[in-house]
Amino acid sequence: PPRLRDDGTPIEVEARRMNDLNSTVDVDIEIERGDFTLNAKFESDGGLTALFGRSGTGKTSIVECLAGLLRPKSGRISISGDVLFDAAQGINIAPEKRRVGYVFQDARLFPHLNVRNNLEYGMKLVPVDDRRHSLSDVTEMLGIEGLLDRHPSNLSGGETQRVAIGRALLASPRLLLMDEPLAALDMDRKAGIMPFIERLRDHVGIPIVYVSHAVEEVIRLADTMVVLANGKTLANGDVEDIMSRLDLRPHTGRFEAGAVIHVWVSGHDEDNMLSELGFGAGLIWVPKLEFPRGTPMRLRIRARDVSLGTSKPQGSATLNNFKGNVVEIEHVAPGVSPHVDVLVNIGAPIIARITRRALAELDLKPGKEVYVSVKTSAIDRQSLGLGRRR
Repeated sequence: PPRLRDDGTPIEVEARRMNDLNSTVDVDIEIERGDFTLNAKFESDGGLTALFGRSGTGKTSIVECLAGLLRPKSGRISISGDVLFDAAQGINIAPEKRRVGYVFQDARLFPHLNVRNNLEYGMKLVPVDDRRHSLSDVTEMLGIEGLLDRHPSNLSGGETQRVAIGRALLASPRLLLMDEPLAALDMDRKAGIMPFIERLRDHVGIPIVYVSHAVEEVIRLADTMVVLANGKTLANGDVEDIMSRLDLRPHTGRFEAGAVIHVWVSGHDEDNMLSELGFGAGLIWVPKLEFPRGTPMRLRIRARDVSLGTSKPQGSATLNNFKGNVVEIEHVAPGVSPHVDVLVNIGAPIIARITRRALAELDLKPGKEVYVSVKTSAIDRQSLGLGRRR
């Protein structure tokens, strides 16, 4: 849950937002590294944009081009219309003049400086009139006020990454790059730091480009998702739209298949330890959440936790039952898998994984009316996070 001040308002950085809330990032470049060539093309309207793909797909190369550390072979990069790179016009702004913050996987803090001096290092390079964040607000937002006198060797992995984020933020960037910042952390430490990244996404007001090959991170944190494979951009769009596309399963992960739905907390059943989440066409019951009513959230439901039928369930112990229509059925060659994924519209997209035999017995086809059941215990908590208000 968001930390609150004494008056009940959320703690957030007091940013000089200027035009950042409307910032756009436009990338259309060709990159060559040895024998590897990548054509990367995508747009972001702010928020957090995730570059997603397997190792070796060129995600880090893209952020290095954005930072000015790597020169593309051709193309163009701009932030809100300000051109950082344009091969045709001979424009290539130096890294130190791009106002781009970079958070690496290994943090790269100065070991001889304490946390306070690490944080102030980037801030001192920015003229006072151009500083957008104060040390006190950044440390409060990231929960690192009590670490200022420590040295990096005395920090945990999660603390180290929060300090690295703070240092990048205090350099007053107009774009923040995060290159697999959670890759070296275990699940508990990842779970501890993701709320801080959500807060950064929602309250600081600058666009973030976030590199990851972990689908649960992308689903929880990203507004826009860019899927990379085979040396090109396969898809670019809202996370909900990308994750509902059956044709992208080979690249987004067939085992991880599932729908992403924007919901809000509509109520709590304290006696039975349940929470009620609303969405466009109904309500979903989940195990009790410690969030107040009205909190927007992003919910992921795995395909393997969804069942289908052609008649309304009677006497079922499952609380979440919806009526919908089949939109699309995955095409999988015979002998490859006993299962197929079925995309259903219940007022929001949801995916069910069923056997080929069930597909034949239910005679499912696009447009057919079906009933969808989801167990409350099946909700994917690792991907459950705060959603941005729409």
